[in-house]
Amino acid sequence: MKMNRSLTRWLLLTIVVLSFAAASFGQIAVGVSVRFGPPAIPVYAQPICPGPGYYWTPGYWGWNDDGGYYWVPGTWVVAPVGLLWTPGYWGWGGGFYAWHAGYWGPHIGFYGGINYGFGYGGVGFVGGEWRGGAFYYNRSVTNVSVTNVTNVYNRSVTVNENHTSFNGGEGGVQAHATAAEEAAGREQHQAALSSQTQHEQAASQNRSNFASENHGKPAVAATSRPGDFSSHSAVSARSAGGEYHAPTMSPKEARAGAPSGNSGSKAGSNEGFHPFNQPRSGSSSGSSTSNERGSSPANSGKTNESRPQNQQHQSQPQHNQGNQSKSKPPKNDKPSKQGGGGGHHGKN
Repeated sequence: MKMNRSLTRWLLLTIVVLSFAAASFGQIAVGVSVRFGPPAIPVYAQPICPGPGYYWTPGYWGWNDDGGYYWVPGTWVVAPVGLLWTPGYWGWGGGFYAWHAGYWGPHIGFYGGINYGFGYGGVGFVGGEWRGGAFYYNRSVTNVSVTNVTNVYNRSVTVNENHTSFNGGEGGVQAHATAAEEAAGREQHQAALSSQTQHEQAASQNRSNFASENHGKPAVAATSRPGDFSSHSAVSARSAGGEYHAPTMSPKEARAGAPSGNSGSKAGSNEGFHPFNQPRSGSSSGSSTSNERGSSPANSGKTNESRPQNQQHQSQPQHNQGNQSKSKPPKNDKPSKQGGGGGHHGKN
């Protein structure tokens, strides 16, 4: 009798734990959902790489229920050795724009076909590669100085101009995950680093980062290091990525009736996600060839005006309606307890 009661209690406890795990996975997989899409990706220069071991994480539009979309500046972070960053992205589906969080993994997964620039042209990453325990930088698309970083190579990249910031829907990038991207999505992932989430949180505290204030042209579009928004580190946007249209509803109205998704904590991966399939497709944007050489002075680095070309994925942007090195690499950050690569902050 006692054994049966004990067994029953263990079964109930197991059910509760499994239910909690399922709920947690739901929070990880589903990000915040909004009724109108984010502004275009602004045009900005990449700050010079601080040193060996740093990895570029592109800027993106985050969300705050009080202020709406705000820009999280692109920045250089100390990468986990051997891992690559798959950026998060906004995707249309079910009547809403949902955030799919970024993650670290051995291969680049699907990030919506979004042309974030600096090696992230919508498919894969051509800004650098791991060779053993050292990261090598492609100077054609990244701003590195051979004085500070000796692990470099030059590989020309075909580029185009597209600043659309979301996948699917009217005016969105009509990209679908390849078999390789889907496989990468099923690999073991690591959450965003604590420096990344702290960087995002700091960005959400500055009103000038909000689209309602900067109209798609943030004063701080990128930084040399996460969380450093000082003048010697920050780079301002050269221009907005497209015409800004103020939303016709408030941020709270934009969230009303939307799937609750991830409230508060951010995703550690977008494992389980599939691209949104929409019937409308845009026209392909023009392309050119980039074969830049040399390094630029700090804070006047390479621009994301020219970006690696996507593979059959681009649509015409329409924006929201409404080697070993001479110096020793720094220690890498720890994964954030809050989860994956941003997209919203605070009380979502």
